[in-house]
Amino acid sequence: METETEKKEYQDYVKRVTPTANVWVQMGKAFLLGGVICTLGEGIQMLGMDRFGLTRQEAGSWCSLCLIVLAVLLTGFNLYPSLVKWGGAGALVPITGFANAVAAPAMEYQAEGQVFGVGSKIFTIAGPVILFGIFASFLMGVILLIA
Repeated sequence: METETEKKEYQDYVKRVTPTANVWVQMGKAFLLGGVICTLGEGIQMLGMDRFGLTRQEAGSWCSLCLIVLAVLLTGFNLYPSLVKWGGAGALVPITGFANAVAAPAMEYQAEGQVFGVGSKIFTIAGPVILFGIFASFLMGVILLIA
């Protein structure tokens, strides 16, 4: 049976080792990093329309492509995890976060070969997101059809 002293020591230990986070600071960092990523994307899109004469849809496609390539390169040079650590959801939510979620497992398991490494592990993180996204959109479609 635990004594009061042991309980107090355990609670003190838990307080010491439990990481503390300021929610407002974390939300501010996420907002800032997500805003920088979105501003970069908007800049790429505007550049495509103004400088290269692309339509809005074409410029949007180029914007997505550029952001994905940038995220994969940052993941390849092991810089994207630092952005995620600093900005949290601000780096994980946009299209760049999805690109990182696909590229990181591919790089991690490449030593196991193309089939059993990259091929089987590439969607370990992104796979559930794709699955539940498709399922949720199907469910919403059924609800809209009925309504």
